[in-house]
Amino acid sequence: MGNIFPEKKLGFGLMRLPLLDEKDKTSIDKEQMIKMVDLFLERGFTYFDTAWMYHDFESEKAIKETLVDRIPRDRYTLATKLHASFIETKEDRDRVFEEQRRKTGVEYFDYYLIHDIEAGNIRKYEELDVFRWLIAKKERGLAKHIGFSFHATADLLDEILTKHPEIEFVQLQLNYLDWESEKVQSGKNYEVCVRHGKPVIVMEPVKGGTLASVPEKAETMLKNLDPQASIASWAVRFAASQPNVRMVLSGMSNLEQMENNTSFMQNFRPLNEMEMKTVHAVADVINSGITIPCTGCSYCTPGCPMNIAIPAYFSIYNQDEREGADHAADRAAYAKIAETAGKASDCIACGQCEGICPQKLPIIENLRQVADALE
Repeated sequence: MGNIFPEKKLGFGLMRLPLLDEKDKTSIDKEQMIKMVDLFLERGFTYFDTAWMYHDFESEKAIKETLVDRIPRDRYTLATKLHASFIETKEDRDRVFEEQRRKTGVEYFDYYLIHDIEAGNIRKYEELDVFRWLIAKKERGLAKHIGFSFHATADLLDEILTKHPEIEFVQLQLNYLDWESEKVQSGKNYEVCVRHGKPVIVMEPVKGGTLASVPEKAETMLKNLDPQASIASWAVRFAASQPNVRMVLSGMSNLEQMENNTSFMQNFRPLNEMEMKTVHAVADVINSGITIPCTGCSYCTPGCPMNIAIPAYFSIYNQDEREGADHAADRAAYAKIAETAGKASDCIACGQCEGICPQKLPIIENLRQVADALE
């Protein structure tokens, strides 16, 4: 199979867009987003990635206003996804797909993905015959290339790719922090894709911002390699340096992040042997200090009956657990968010968050830890 992706390896992930109100995921800052889209295209990048539920179902609409309505169709490529949580019947597949075409304003998608395959939903995808349905969309020209995003073990990935050789690519959570993780299995999943000859799109290369702000010791190790390079750039370049990776998605939240990422990815240089070795050593330092490995995807928050700001609380808690943390400031930050959101101790243990979490975190227990530390 030839390369079905654009030459430049950086993709604009539309899950963490700029907001006018940080507490409202639907308040997308369209004016700033237009500037980001234009800079992205100006620097030769063309791949945009969205999904049905991003930004509380507003991301697909936002890309219509900021990209599709303004830019000729042949100047960009667009990917979106179908998630198991929003389909119960075979009719639902087309209902969602047609609504996605309406929301984005495109006649076809360059890339269409079955979203977030894992052990808990693969049976639903099979029962609703989503794989054959997706092939039919490709045959009709409504989806130029078909794939799936994946959050599970290498054994399951191998089983799926063996059963469905028609799949053209796989989207994986891949970063240097998760490369050797037995839970995420970034490295093992990548190797499965290599064996099956499936190119990889990378999601969470900066692990929800975790690899953009690292402990002081880790930062020093990276700055000793290149004082001018941003900390986040090492994570993006690590992912892009893997030979079978064809695209690295970055969820850029402001124009500054867009400036930075496009600057070092315009003329991409893979990590050399020394840099790769250092990055793995940095991973050891960071992993020793992370209490809750949340990526901040916010899949868990829309359905929370108590309106608990789960990712925000986990971020504060991780900061509070670091050596030399300002505990008073962390408690104040927590209390500020809790003025308009449910507290961690308000959790009723309904489990909806754990059912949808791509990282499979024990969120209920983690919230108890947050409450004990910050309330």
